[in-house]
Amino acid sequence: MYDRALFFGDLRFGVAPAALSTSPSMLSLCCAALLLLPPQEPAPEPPRAADEAARVEAIRGAARLIGLELDEREARQMLGGVARNAASFRALRERELENALAPATRFHPLPPDASPRVLELPPRALELPAAKRPADLEELAFADIATLAALVRAREVSCEELAQSFLARLKRLDAELHCVISFCEERALATARARDAELAAGKWRGPLHGIPYGAKDLFAAKGAPTTWGAEPFTTQSFDEDATVIARLEAAGAVLIAKLSLGALAMGDVWFGETTRNPWNPSQGSSGSSAGSASALAAGGVVFALGTETLGSIVSPSVRCGCTALRPTFGRVSRHGAMALSWTMDKVGPMARSFGDAALVLEAIAGPDGRDGDVLPAPPFRAPASVDVRGWKVGYPADAYPEARGAILDELRALGVELVPLTWSSLAAGPLRVVLEVEAAAAFDELTRSGRDDLLKRQSPDAWPNLFRTARLVPAVEYVQAQRARTRLLAELHRRMEGLAAIVHPPFWWLLEFNLSGHPTAIAPFGERRGGAPDSIAFTGQLYDEARLLALASAWQASTSHHLRHPPRAR
Repeated sequence: MYDRALFFGDLRFGVAPAALSTSPSMLSLCCAALLLLPPQEPAPEPPRAADEAARVEAIRGAARLIGLELDEREARQMLGGVARNAASFRALRERELENALAPATRFHPLPPDASPRVLELPPRALELPAAKRPADLEELAFADIATLAALVRAREVSCEELAQSFLARLKRLDAELHCVISFCEERALATARARDAELAAGKWRGPLHGIPYGAKDLFAAKGAPTTWGAEPFTTQSFDEDATVIARLEAAGAVLIAKLSLGALAMGDVWFGETTRNPWNPSQGSSGSSAGSASALAAGGVVFALGTETLGSIVSPSVRCGCTALRPTFGRVSRHGAMALSWTMDKVGPMARSFGDAALVLEAIAGPDGRDGDVLPAPPFRAPASVDVRGWKVGYPADAYPEARGAILDELRALGVELVPLTWSSLAAGPLRVVLEVEAAAAFDELTRSGRDDLLKRQSPDAWPNLFRTARLVPAVEYVQAQRARTRLLAELHRRMEGLAAIVHPPFWWLLEFNLSGHPTAIAPFGERRGGAPDSIAFTGQLYDEARLLALASAWQASTSHHLRHPPRAR
């Protein structure tokens, strides 16, 4: 059927020349052929005319797939350049490019010549409540950071006791939820004992001193594997802590577990199992910060670290009823975290409340000089409780059915000025190619080696196929998408002028705000069928997390939505 093979490197495609320009089903192979032509290196004799004709038709077919119509003369002129590019690709593939190595180009979320719209707020003066040791430490499973900090600082509960209690609880929960990839028991207990020794010597590091937490298993942590949730990396480890892990260690927090994520940060299916929703364990927890949301909602950790590229904090928080924050792009260093999309990845806290999330963000925020050329952000301090009366809060006028309309009444009761938005679409769908191309580059070696076949999910919408498909995106179109993204940044910046925030359904403009890098706060609100909480989201100005969290905290303090917990986890 195929009379020759067009190949490059270790990839091979059988192609029938007659089908290259006539069969739509063969167009993807035509496009592949553009990159898979053998390099034109010196040879003892020139190529046969039939070989050259096949190359010309392959180029024409590939061009047709991406919307260009070439005649035979134009395609023939391209033969030498395509062959030179193929040789360059082969040479580049001989160089090891580790996952963390970012491209030389950089992304900044602010439009050119724009300044951050940040409202200066007084920092929070932490006042610890009066707290007494309960008879059973399990009663602290859903306690907030301030309550636990009061118990630890007064030495009512030792850091080691707290770590042991949460480790035991998380192990029990994990049997059903499959939310843990590896427990960090030895490290946790050693850290907890060190924090107790500091307390005995009169040193208290702050509100996170001795607080047990979990981290999504794409963050490097010494002494534990960092598997990225994927079969090819189950034994991978790094001899350093990610910046966020190191900063939490410095703040006194105790890492007790590396939590599950969908393989290579997609979904809730990892190499061990599907992570479960504690409100309904027959259902997956969504992803990719699957274990972080599941463990937090069930009371297995006090807070957790998640990441988001396109919904990986928002989606599992909605599914599991968590409070969480996706900060502004670049607000938190990603050094030591798996790279999926260098211009879209963000790190954020998932916690009991927005007050707790603010304390965690204060500990992890700020540049470290190791996360590329990110735009310097105004310093972040957890904000004090403030009067939000008169703040302008936008809302999409057509996105509030009766079930969610109550959020507007709750905000009106706080005295905010609600501004209906009738925004037209920004048509951002085509820009998703940015994420997929960068992800394919981040896992280039995985695709070329064939080890992508080891991943459990092999469907058309799973990473192995998306990586392969993205390799056929022309570099010109990727650059054009980034240029269109610049226009999107400017348009969103213009539309959000004068607003403290926008309150909206969780997935409203999810792609747009992830492309633009705007911060979004997510929280449980109301109730879905079956008793699980629904959710609501607030999106703020770039770098204005203090005002965003002050608003969201004021709303949350006036309600009790976030105080509900899964019945099975009590």
